[in-house]
Amino acid sequence: MTEKKVHIIDTTLRDGEQAAGVVFSLEEKMQIAALLDKAGVPELEIGMPAISLQDKEDITTLVRAGFSFDCLAWCRAVCSDVDEAAATGAQGVHISFPVSSIHLSALGKNELWVMKKLGEVLRYASGRFRYITVGAQDASRAGFPFLVDFIGQAVCCGASRVRIADTVGIMNPFTVSRLFARLKKEYPHVPFEFHGHNDLGMATANTFTALCSGAEAASVTVNGLGERSGNAVLEELVMALSLSGNGQSGIRTEYLTELSALVERASGRVLSDMKPITGKFAISHESGIHTQCLLTDRTTYQIIDAAGVGRSEEPFVFGKHSGRAAICGFFSSKGYELSAEESTNLLREVKQEAVKLKRSLSEAELFRLYKHYL
Repeated sequence: MTEKKVHIIDTTLRDGEQAAGVVFSLEEKMQIAALLDKAGVPELEIGMPAISLQDKEDITTLVRAGFSFDCLAWCRAVCSDVDEAAATGAQGVHISFPVSSIHLSALGKNELWVMKKLGEVLRYASGRFRYITVGAQDASRAGFPFLVDFIGQAVCCGASRVRIADTVGIMNPFTVSRLFARLKKEYPHVPFEFHGHNDLGMATANTFTALCSGAEAASVTVNGLGERSGNAVLEELVMALSLSGNGQSGIRTEYLTELSALVERASGRVLSDMKPITGKFAISHESGIHTQCLLTDRTTYQIIDAAGVGRSEEPFVFGKHSGRAAICGFFSSKGYELSAEESTNLLREVKQEAVKLKRSLSEAELFRLYKHYL
């Protein structure tokens, strides 16, 4: 089966920085952008020029830096926002429109206003950017007939891509699949992008499903950084497409761990040790049953190739669940060959010490037990 090429839009510098309490300096933005460029991400949503003069200047600096990716500026459905975006020199503009009754009611607007504004703002933006994308904000809670009309109007007015946003993360893979099946039936040739939020923990799964169900593009963030519980995770989606799906993103995965660490530092949002792909324990092993097989073939219990995501293989963790093979392998690598009796006795002490301490043991602690009991 032919692999599907998917288009990745990274929005760490826009939606990622919208996470509560997160502020990137220009230097940090440049570092993140440079590493995303090295990784081969083809398009970055680099910010909202209308937020402040400083943001506008930062975006302009990023645009002029000469990166290989396309720069996309985010706008509300307001002509003055389009002016601010055009002034930065960004290649593309994304214009977001509320499409659910919940959002429209909160803004004091209605569907007629959306359709009128859509034509007005897109005509105003026409010719000022290389491409225009349109966002259906809160599309997951919009009435389907109106969503269909909105998409048709957006395409007629010059949108080159339409973003289907699950703004509050209410969708699941089944509803995502059904929605895109219906949308592609209505508009088989319209390039759709999915933008998922993680309020129910399904943003990455929903994005993966959207790409498998007809969407051509996805907007994601490094580490899933974003408002509330965040967004779909760049590094997890890329690896899922490669290892669990039938899609290729063209992203150079050897930069994923470095990217994850950089955004962790810049955002101040500390990652869980168990985070998939780049977390400390994502490729760590303790269980004796597992480690015995892993010594023979790493793929028995690990599908992530450490070097492939810019990591080194983690040494085995020694604790309550360790086995003799791991103990013998560790000491052999240090120049100590253990007999069957020695390894059995040492393993017993390792397990007892780990239970007492309620954690795994360090190399120094392993050697201390070795010297004390053998």
